[in-house]
Order: sequence, then C-alpha cells, then structure tokens
Amino acid sequence: MARPIVVVGDCMLDIDIDGSATRLSPEAPVPVVDAERVWHRPGGAGLAAVLAARTDSDVILVTAIADDAEGRELTELLESAGVTVARLRMNGTTPCKTRIRATGQSVLRLDYGDGTVPAGTVPGPVVEALDDAAAVCVADYGRGVTAHPALRTLIESAAQRVPVVWDPHPRGADPVEGCRLVTPNQGEAQSCSADALRQKWQAHAVCVTLGSDGAVLSTDTGETTHVPVPPAARAGAGRNDACGAGDRFAVAATRALADGVDTAEAVRVAVTAASRFVATGGAVAVSTPVAVGTPGRGTDGTAMITTDVSQVRDRMRARPGTLVATGGCFDLLHTGHVRLLHQAGQLGDTLVVLLNSDASVRRLKGPGRPVTAALDRARVLAALACVDAVLIFDESSPESQLEALRPDVWVKGGDYTEADLPEAAVVRRNGGEVVLLPTVAGYSSSKLIRDAAMTERGNS
Repeated sequence: MARPIVVVGDCMLDIDIDGSATRLSPEAPVPVVDAERVWHRPGGAGLAAVLAARTDSDVILVTAIADDAEGRELTELLESAGVTVARLRMNGTTPCKTRIRATGQSVLRLDYGDGTVPAGTVPGPVVEALDDAAAVCVADYGRGVTAHPALRTLIESAAQRVPVVWDPHPRGADPVEGCRLVTPNQGEAQSCSADALRQKWQAHAVCVTLGSDGAVLSTDTGETTHVPVPPAARAGAGRNDACGAGDRFAVAATRALADGVDTAEAVRVAVTAASRFVATGGAVAVSTPVAVGTPGRGTDGTAMITTDVSQVRDRMRARPGTLVATGGCFDLLHTGHVRLLHQAGQLGDTLVVLLNSDASVRRLKGPGRPVTAALDRARVLAALACVDAVLIFDESSPESQLEALRPDVWVKGGDYTEADLPEAAVVRRNGGEVVLLPTVAGYSSSKLIRDAAMTERGNS
C-alpha cells in the first residue's frame, strides 16, 4: 500500500464573496458590494491538503479544528475532497477568513475565530500518520500548530527519514532542522538571501518564491539558481487570483521529492504547477459555490470564454452537480437558441456551450458564413445567465472536446436525430445522456440571414 502524503499546519474556513460595486454607501464613503457569488473552501493547510488530494489518493491533514459550526463545515469540506483529518486539540473557535471582492479586486478581508493549540501529548493518529508518511508538507499559517513542542519533535524525526517541505509564516515557528526544502515567499524572506536563510534554518535547501518571476533556489552544495516560470504556464492578461499559489507550490514540491527527483527538479515542477494553478482560476477551482443572487456567474457577470478544453473541464468539474453541454454555430442568436439554452441549463447545475469557430462554420455553412465572428458570438452567449462557459473549437464536430469534457448530459435541438450526431456515441460511451429538445418553429439563423439579404436587395 502506498504511504500517505502528510500535510501539517493551521487550518481555517475560507469564504470568498465576489460581486460588483457601482455605488457608495450613504452611511460612509465606502463601496457597496452586490454579492453575486459566494465560495467556501478549506483554507491554510486545509487548502494545501485538498490540492494534494487532487493527485494523491492518500492524504492526511494534521491540524486543529474546533467543534463549532465553522469547524464542522470545514471538516465536511475536507472529507468530501478525500482528505483524512488527524486532529490536535483546539481551544476557542475555528478561524474563519472572509474576502470580499468587487470585479476581482479585493475590498475587505474579515477574520474571526480565536482558536489556539495547547501544548500536550500528541494523539495516536497524528503519531501514526507522521511515522508512516511518504513525505511531509508543513503549511504554517502562524496560528500555533507548528509551535506545538511534541509535534515539532515528530516532524524533526520524520525529516531524517523522508522529505519534509516547510512553507513558513512570519508569525509562525521556525522550520525544524533537516528540512529537505523550505519555501518562503519574497515578503517572508524580507532582506535575507536564500543562502542565509538556509544556514539559519539548517535546511538542505531554501527556495524563495517570486510569484510570476519564478523562484530562487539555494542548496547545501553552495549553488544558487533562478528557476523561471515556463512560457506555457504563464497566466494570461487580466485578473489572476494568487490565493493558494504558495500551497500549490509546496505540495507539488513535496510530491516530486516523494517520487525521488532531486531538489532542483522538484522546484521546477513546483514553479510550473503554481503558475498553472493561478492561470486556471486559483483557489476558486477547488471551492464550493454557495447560491446567492444569480448562481454560476463570474465576477464580471459573464461566463468564461476559451479554446482550452482542459481549462473548462477542470473549472467546471470542480463544481458539484450535473454538467450539461450543448453546441452549435449560433450565427445570429435568436429566440429558438435562447429557449434551447435556458432549457438545457435547467437539466443540470452547469452549462457549457461548445461553439464552432469561424473556420468550422465556413466548412459547415459555406462561403459568406459566419455573419458574426466567433468571439462576438461567444460574448453574446457568455452574457446569458444560464451559460457558465463557452468553448470555441475548430473541428466540424465536437467529438474530441466531448471526450475530454465528458458531460453528464449533451443537448441538441429536436431538428436532429441521434443518427445525425456522431458525437452522441462519445457522450454515451463516457456514461452521459443525449437529450434532444424541441425547437421553436419558424426560427432559423439561415432563414434570418436570407430574409435580411432579401430585404436589403429590395431596399437597394
């Protein structure tokens, strides 16, 4: 049986409230944020454990959680993500961190919860987890878990047998001696060089993370190396939420070291993983949405638009419930289209529209089409409240996209039969259903375009 990855550190309940702000409060010159979406997720070491559980089947989190409403929700979120919790005792209440953002910009962070971790003996399940670990990732958030004397002794002992990666915090305890890798960010490192920190902490290596600039690695061989972000992993322009990037870095490095790679290669793997994590939505992708306002919408009120099926798959599959997909050219959106999309959205919890690119439309419809360019068609679809993502594809049929996406339901208009849909076999092979919805009589993009052309000729 494979040995577990053990994550150690402070855990909290993270809540993100996303919305828009278009006015000021009459009570004070502060913005009023209209909440459009609320996300709940494990925070701190809890997020690190959830991220580890996405690639490892056996992840144990050593942390302290109080027996209160927030603690029970936190435990449920962790267990539903496949994380086993080995508890330390907590006095007080479970820490909770709420971020309020408007159009992707942070407006306020509200922290509450006074939980502390008292010294004392370590429970048996914690001892067993650390004794059996394949590797240990310490995610310190400065709330007392890593200062527990008996726990520190166990971690230091583990460092003599297996890789220990320690992500420190300015208010937390120093890493134990013998860590394979310590990963402070630039702010946490402050004025010290990576080499000076390595010597201070008696670690085999220290890697100072630099966000979009990669990382600087110093090892006990005396080498200092800059590890850049690979171009393919860079986040695009726009709002990129880096929350959780440090946790993604630490768990990726831990997994790589557990697999036996050297420290330099583990850091390269971790830099790439953290950058891709930010580029593909960050912590929101592993959060649980809570219904508020209009569910399923982004912070700018529209759905995501992309040509990357893996991005859609990862983001949409992170949400609970039934994934519905539909597709077509949508060249001149009309009443029939809108009705089909609304009905499709009612069949599940998330709706993805697979949209034929301009080249694909030309092959299917002939010269002169599309009338509207793909990006404009996508923007109109994305503005509909029932649509959560628009995926643009170049092929004549979306079979390869459906193979990757694997929707629970594939919807087409009733003017088709299954025999007309080569992609239906792909959907059914992967356990999905094919649903044909009735069309609205008298509505057709081709007819609208012909009628418009005739009207123009008649007026000329």
